[in-house]
Amino acid sequence: MGDIRQSLLPRDVLSAAKELLYHLDIYICSLVQSGRQPPQVDSKTLQLVEEFILHAPEDRSAPARRMSALQELQLLEIMCSCFQEQSRDAVRQLMFSALFGLQGNQADESRMALLGKLVSMAIAVGRVPILECAATWLQRSHRAYAVRLAQVLVDDYCGTMPGSAPALQNIHGASPRFCCQFITAVTSLYDLSSEELAPPSELLRMIVSWIQDDPRLVLIAFLNTPLPGSQPVSSLDVTPLGGLVRWCVKSPLAYGKGKRPAAANGGAEREPEAGPLFSALHLSVLQVFMLLPNILNEKGLFGRLALLQMDSLATLTSDLSRLLDQADKQTHKSPADAHTLSQLTLERLAQAFQVAMANGALLCSREDLRAICSRLPHNNLLQLVLSGPVMYYNNMHTPPLAFSPHAAHSPVATHPAHTPHPSSHSQYPTQPFMTGMPFPYRPGL
Repeated sequence: MGDIRQSLLPRDVLSAAKELLYHLDIYICSLVQSGRQPPQVDSKTLQLVEEFILHAPEDRSAPARRMSALQELQLLEIMCSCFQEQSRDAVRQLMFSALFGLQGNQADESRMALLGKLVSMAIAVGRVPILECAATWLQRSHRAYAVRLAQVLVDDYCGTMPGSAPALQNIHGASPRFCCQFITAVTSLYDLSSEELAPPSELLRMIVSWIQDDPRLVLIAFLNTPLPGSQPVSSLDVTPLGGLVRWCVKSPLAYGKGKRPAAANGGAEREPEAGPLFSALHLSVLQVFMLLPNILNEKGLFGRLALLQMDSLATLTSDLSRLLDQADKQTHKSPADAHTLSQLTLERLAQAFQVAMANGALLCSREDLRAICSRLPHNNLLQLVLSGPVMYYNNMHTPPLAFSPHAAHSPVATHPAHTPHPSSHSQYPTQPFMTGMPFPYRPGL
């Protein structure tokens, strides 16, 4: 494609970009048809993309050509049509990678700016092919860039555009893969460590409703990952479970410190609104854990692959130790209130540990857990989990997997929740959950 550069130079910026997209589509189709594995776009083509679409000139000393806001909007519409009309997913994915694959150069800033606008438009107008390509991009890109894209989308749909939230709300039905990756990215973006790093209430409400509607949504990226460990170390986690556990466990302290997280519209978020949402999220996450034995057995990974990593849990318990120390020093709340919030936090942590271990999401010994929890205050339930034997659920209330690679929108076909079926782990003795002890699920305050 290097020989078309001379024909693009006399054109205006929009016309040149449109023409290059047309030639890029033809070129990538020929690459895919050639059967070369893997098909790879050559460096000269990537340079043309940088020069005529991202406007990073080949001669760095030359002034860059710029689009007006109207021309940029027209280019985004052309891109949406281009991806929508291309019927082959392999071509779309390779084309998306050629346009937005990060190269570690100065053009990456232009890539990120254009990518954020394109994905935002795709959400607004329901362009599923672009969302599917963006899901792959989020899965393969460096975590820092994935978080940047998530921030743009949160700002667009949970902040600056009133009434835009329903468009984002509906993406879980249009592109479950993108929705799963988006949840993973926002749980990395917001870690509840400060007032600015708490999720907006509109976003939190969406995520809770998505997972309540389909708990398997958060496992879609995992089910589509060919091999465990194939993800780059710097990429997002294969599921958002670790981030969601962090949200649920830290929220009583983060939202009970007197620093109320700012709402998306700039106003103060009312503390009572967040508590029930995080409580509902916590219950949903525990339910997702209880689905895992069947799913891990289906993939032959039960007892071999941990979806919760010990290093991230060690970071979580370290953060909790710091937050609990701060809570003890606060004077605006009564000691009884501070104690209640602290105990709720520790109980959620204990519940997450126990349910994750019992269902194969966390592979570690009790000694490992005691080591990372050594600085936490005493809590009866947590102490029981740290000292008790390893126990397994009998899965009497866990729905079967119903995995189907031919499902219309998701690799997991939908079916009625809570379908009883016998245990698939007959090698483990059936035991009640923490015999003689209640399961003290408590709603948020």
